[in-house]
Parts: sequence; C-alpha cells; structure tokens
Amino acid sequence: MSAAPPRLLLPLSRLLVISRPALWVNTIGTLVTGVWLTGRLYTLDGGVLALLLYLTLPFNLLIYGLNDLADREEDARSSRKGGWQGARLRPEEEGPLRRSTLLLNAPLLLGLAMWLPPAATATLLLAAALFVGYSLPPLRFKARPFLDGLSNVAYALPLALPALALGAPVPWAPLLALMSYSVGKHAFDAAQDIPADRAAGTRTVATTLGTRGVAAYALAWFTLAGALLWPVSRLTALALWLTCGGMALALLRRPAPEQAGRLYPLSIVTPWIVGSVAGVQLVYLLARGQWDGL
Repeated sequence: MSAAPPRLLLPLSRLLVISRPALWVNTIGTLVTGVWLTGRLYTLDGGVLALLLYLTLPFNLLIYGLNDLADREEDARSSRKGGWQGARLRPEEEGPLRRSTLLLNAPLLLGLAMWLPPAATATLLLAAALFVGYSLPPLRFKARPFLDGLSNVAYALPLALPALALGAPVPWAPLLALMSYSVGKHAFDAAQDIPADRAAGTRTVATTLGTRGVAAYALAWFTLAGALLWPVSRLTALALWLTCGGMALALLRRPAPEQAGRLYPLSIVTPWIVGSVAGVQLVYLLARGQWDGL
C-alpha cells in the first residue's frame, strides 16, 4: 500500500489552532482600540477594514506559526504546548506550515502596501518584520536576552495603524504604554519556560535574570505602562497596575517557574481586562460626543 502524498498546505482547522485564536485580541483588539482613539466609534474606510481582516488568521499565523516552527525543540519539552497555549508541531507539518504562512501573508501584505498610505504600510511591515525576526534566524530575537522582549513592541504597532490610515494624530501616550506593557508581558510569560529554554540552550531575558529577576523586570515595565496611561485614563492605568502589577508581585513573592505557569491564565486575560476598561470608557465618551481623539 503506497504512502499518502505529502501535504502542500495545512488544513484550515489546523491553521486556526496554530494561530492561537485566544490571543487574537492582541491584534484585532488593539486595532479596534486604535480606531476609537481617532475619535470614531467605527469606520467604513476600506484600508482599516482590510487591516482588521488581515490581523485575524493571517497575521497571527505569521506570529505564532513561525514561532512554533522555530521552537519545536523547546515545545517538545514544554508541558503547556499541544493545546490552546500553543501547538506542538509534527515533523511532517513543517513544510506545509511554511507554505501556508507565506501564501496567507505575502499577497495580503503586498495588497495592503498598495492600498494604505506609506506611513501605515511602513508601520505594518515593521510589525511583521519584528515578528519574523523574533522567531527566525539570522536575527532570532527570542534567543537574544532583552532584545527578545523589546522586539515585542510589535504588538503595540496596530494601535497606530488606524490613525496613520485615516490621517489622524498618532495616540502616542497609549502607544508607548502598550509598548511598555508588551515588553513586560513577554518577560513575565517567559518565566514559566525557563526550564525548557535552559534545557534547549536558548538564552532569553527570563533565563538570564532568573524567575525573581524577571518578575521585577516585568513589574518595572508594567509600572511604566500605567504611568504613561495615567494622564489619558486613570481608571485604565489602575486596572493595569492591579492586574499586571499584581501578578508580577505574586511571582516576586513566590519566584518559581511553576508559579509563573499558574499565573499564566491571568496573563492571557489581562489584555481583555485592561482593554475592556479602556474600551468601555472610550465607547461611552464617543457615544456622548465627549471624545474627539488625542
């Protein structure tokens, strides 16, 4: 009996799992918040709507698919992979995943580059380049302590895209706050992977600082993020300090990768919590005509 021919592409159901839909809020939620920050409750602008669609499966597959490809050795040792926290790839899936990721991203990025204003295009391409550089050689920021977290400012860049696409002012304070949050969250999330990363010989900010050190490092970034948000929304700043600062303090009190793993579900929902606090305020002010953008 002859063996089945190798797949050219992965099925959509598998691509969805690899793209981690639970984390799509980090891209589409950030873009929607960026729309609200321009002073609009919604927009029918074609470029923004195209961005919204792109930041679902294609962009998240670029982020997490390439990460899973590069981290197969570490993921094989990680008990949290193989479910909703990240796929554990089979060897025969590597080629089809590369082709699927390229097919879903390259044409759409090219189309968006032809449609969007140059500043929005450059920002989108910078975000994509940072995510590719995080996972893949020769840059592979993930294996470069401190650069691994700093490259995660890419998660914040969609916040600026609506303003750049619509010709509105860039919301600098929220953008810088989200960049700080992203660096801190990356460091915090990396703490649970210290044993697997050390076993694989991968140096990260967490393996370099240790659990206690990386908890303090994350806390500093969360503190800065809240301070940057304070002049814009004190309630959002407080929500960030309570949730993110609270989990960093909890890890400081019990600095162990296992504790970081127990706190990880809270880390996953912090974008939902802080984003909801900010979003409800923005929608309320927009509906009452009391917010016209930054």
